[in-house]
Amino acid sequence: MNLSFGVKALIVIICALVSVITGMVAGLLNHDPGTPKRKSVIFGGGVFGGCMILCVTVLTSLGVF
Repeated sequence: MNLSFGVKALIVIICALVSVITGMVAGLLNHDPGTPKRKSVIFGGGVFGGCMILCVTVLTSLGVF
């Protein structure tokens, strides 16, 4: 695909936002009341990274980048 730079940047921003939302939900689901939040934040960050890598990999295989 021959997409302009602006469209590619918009797609990457959308992927990042979806990954942030997924990481936040995973961190909230991982948190137990009365325990430190550090473990949940690290878990959510890992889920964010994994989701972002998955999104970029799928877009690369579709030929967007």
